[in-house]
Amino acid sequence: MKEKTSTPDRLYKVFIYVVLATLAILIIVPVAWVFMASVKENSEFYGNPWALPAGLHWQNFVEAWTEARMGDYMLSSVIVTALALAILLVVALPAAYVLSRFKFRGCKFLNVCFMGGLFINVNYIVVPIFLMLVDGDKFLKSIFGSGFLLNNLVVLALVYAATALPFTIYLLSGYFATLPHDYEEAAYIDGAGYTRTMVKIIFPMAKPSIITIILFNFLSFWNEYIIAMTLLTDPNGTRTLPVGLMNLTQAQQSAAQYGQLYAGLVLVMLPTLILYICVQKKLTQGMTLGGLKG
Repeated sequence: MKEKTSTPDRLYKVFIYVVLATLAILIIVPVAWVFMASVKENSEFYGNPWALPAGLHWQNFVEAWTEARMGDYMLSSVIVTALALAILLVVALPAAYVLSRFKFRGCKFLNVCFMGGLFINVNYIVVPIFLMLVDGDKFLKSIFGSGFLLNNLVVLALVYAATALPFTIYLLSGYFATLPHDYEEAAYIDGAGYTRTMVKIIFPMAKPSIITIILFNFLSFWNEYIIAMTLLTDPNGTRTLPVGLMNLTQAQQSAAQYGQLYAGLVLVMLPTLILYICVQKKLTQGMTLGGLKG
């Protein structure tokens, strides 16, 4: 027999559904409005802002891609994000494996240092990082005649990867520590070394957790604004997509090219939306496993 649901339980479920539906509307409506506004002509923005577009004005995307240089900015963001993720994985995966699976002198101290990094807000240390790079450029100019630390996408990617290390190592270490040691012992008996065991045995077992940290850090690097704005100082030089979008926002507000502006917003949002839709199940799986095993 089915148990009858009490009135308080039904009211609680109704309340939860109402809250979830409200939150969904608050998220979906602005996103849908931006997509709708991106295909409007400028004259349509002076009427009812909620009116459907009279037609699909795809020229907004062409102008945003070429005239507003959003294509160049997107390429810069792709390069920085991919490079930062590569550096982060190369450093964080072995570091997390060693810190979680081996005991050696200084192990606890290193763990404490990385855990302490979780409590440092990156925005608070942007200025010190900038001043260090300025001093480094001055030193390089005194020796080689030119510096390369500022306005450099590789340096920006290094800063991104360095600031993401504490959280990444913390998440991976917690997952690695829960894996049984039997697999490693069997690999050692078969003649595998430490590196081969790590790459061939441990990393495939930790695939859900690795996918999760890749996705989280991709979103962080792709949408990051403060560090990119601070370290890319040349107004005519390269820009990442969020910084370029902010410049486009300031320029188009005075020029009243609203369609081009919203097309730029769509170009920023679209990659992250597509990525999330494609890997939603893997992301949920990785977060669930991390919560159960960590």
